[in-house]
Amino acid sequence: MDSNILQHFRKDEEPLISQLSDYIMQAENEYRPILTHFLNPREQYIAQSLIHKNQDVKVSFSGGYENAERKRAIFYPSYYEVQDDDFNLELIMIKYPVKFTSLTHGQILGTLANNGLDREVIGDIIEQNDTWQFLCEKEVSDYFRLQIDRVGKIKVRLEDAPLDEIVVPELDWQEKMVTSSSLRIDSLVSVTFNISRESSKNLIKAEKVQLNWMTVARPDYEVKYGDILSIRGYGRLRIDDLLGVTRKDKLRIRVSVLEKNN
Repeated sequence: MDSNILQHFRKDEEPLISQLSDYIMQAENEYRPILTHFLNPREQYIAQSLIHKNQDVKVSFSGGYENAERKRAIFYPSYYEVQDDDFNLELIMIKYPVKFTSLTHGQILGTLANNGLDREVIGDIIEQNDTWQFLCEKEVSDYFRLQIDRVGKIKVRLEDAPLDEIVVPELDWQEKMVTSSSLRIDSLVSVTFNISRESSKNLIKAEKVQLNWMTVARPDYEVKYGDILSIRGYGRLRIDDLLGVTRKDKLRIRVSVLEKNN
């Protein structure tokens, strides 16, 4: 692995970088498209960065709808024309007694994740007006439909649905400019949600903060472009741009915030 590439990424991202680099090489050597599992926004950024200077291989992403967070990537020869079907996406509708009960994102994700398949085969879980759907890889859709008949204690039925029936979630991300003494997670959470640094650290220690859908235990862990933080009780925070340094040597950062009530 080229050390010049690795220096721009985290140590714990090296396995992903190695895997994506292998996919790129495979697409180039075998003259065919190579499809990944679902990637979060940070992973998509890494995939795009790795392809940046390669003239022979391109990359495209799809998560089923325009502003999907989790997307599959296809690495393909420059002459290849990518079609929607190439992404092998399946839309699953969750049927449940909507008049008598309700579902939550956490309940659904927990049910899907506890059925023996990795998170990487699951795309976005979306809701609009009590209609719940999720995207998954087509190869595992039958497995989910056959294995899952309850979400928590709620009886459900999973049905395939055409992609043009997807309910596009209405998420109100608000752009915000913040200044921070560092890129540490505790500092970013503090300045973005207007809470004390100590409160921010306590949230992290209580395992209430996730970085790119993985619980983070270190307050001093540094964020990078494309990272998404989920803070239980507060909402979500996405790193959109690093804009430089102020006269007082603080970092200027453009973020997008999705408050909890959204």
